[in-house]
Amino acid sequence: MAVTIKKVSNKSELKKFIRFNYELYKDNPYSVPDLYEDILGTFSSSKNPAFEFCEADFFLAYKGKKLVGRVAAILNKRANETWNKEEVRFGWIDFIDDLEVSKALLDTVALWGKDRGMTAMVGPMGFTDMDAEGMLIEGFDKQSTMATIYNYPYYSTHMEQLGYVKDVDWVEYRIMIPKEMPEKHKRISEMLMQRYHLKIKKIRNRKEVYAGLGKKIFDLINEAYAPLFGYSKMTQGQIDLYVKEYLTILDLRMVTVIEDGEDNVIGVGISMASISEALQKAKGKLFPFGWFYLGKALFWKRPDTLDLLLVAVKPEYQSKGVNALLFYDLIPMYNKLGFKYAESNPELEINSKVQAQWAYFERELHKRRRAYKKDI
Repeated sequence: MAVTIKKVSNKSELKKFIRFNYELYKDNPYSVPDLYEDILGTFSSSKNPAFEFCEADFFLAYKGKKLVGRVAAILNKRANETWNKEEVRFGWIDFIDDLEVSKALLDTVALWGKDRGMTAMVGPMGFTDMDAEGMLIEGFDKQSTMATIYNYPYYSTHMEQLGYVKDVDWVEYRIMIPKEMPEKHKRISEMLMQRYHLKIKKIRNRKEVYAGLGKKIFDLINEAYAPLFGYSKMTQGQIDLYVKEYLTILDLRMVTVIEDGEDNVIGVGISMASISEALQKAKGKLFPFGWFYLGKALFWKRPDTLDLLLVAVKPEYQSKGVNALLFYDLIPMYNKLGFKYAESNPELEINSKVQAQWAYFERELHKRRRAYKKDI
């Protein structure tokens, strides 16, 4: 039976696009579904500021009347200008184990990109680095996180059979949270504060976030992440959205800011209780009962694992050990809140600076994911 590709053109089809992932993985114990309400906003040109510099279409694959796959075609003009590339991105790709289906989906993105003057395609990637990226190629028996993609092992086999090659890999660590601060870690942190006149700042309330600290944090992220693979700087519209929707729901005890002697933000570490199991129980929906599972995991009965969502350090401080200072503050809090493990979430395998921060911890490299590329 031939594969038919249909472009999403209404709300009903967009709902099918979003929920196809849940249906494909609903019996898989490791997959964590997207929160429907959140991803609906991501795909809305009126709600997602990334559409200021991105173009996108969403496609569904059918065999007869059966939905068998999905993919997003994305053009991030800002990233292409930054990196001097002519690439179309494919993202949110899922398909049954049928090479005809995966080929039809990827060929659709390739044609979509060629129509817009692109000469290569890369993915899976989202609109920006704030979206999940990278196809899982190792760690299929490990629970996913809210910020990452889970996929079946056959996905990467299809990619290779269709001529796609590695562009870059990310690695993920499961880190044992020490019950006591490693002595060397403590000495380095205290030396840093004294030598560079640094101080740890805790956010007292959400008014500080709205009053300007939130913007400072994301300005720092823009500066720190600028050299990383495919990164496009966040616009003010994106920063405003992230401050409003994300920073304000965090447990502020798990957010640490490092300032220099002139109160400039030079480092930040943001973490939160893992909501992977909560999202599974909620089946990816906030209502009618999803809010209860999520709230319980975040504030009432926390799991033993936390997600390290984001670590950013000003470039001139990245080789001076400021990352150690972040965890000098956070480790005692993690223990106080009852956490035993931390998920690093994806880190570029070539980013030796960020991976060096785990040198003092017991850890396991337990997942690897890949961005594939192909000329079109």
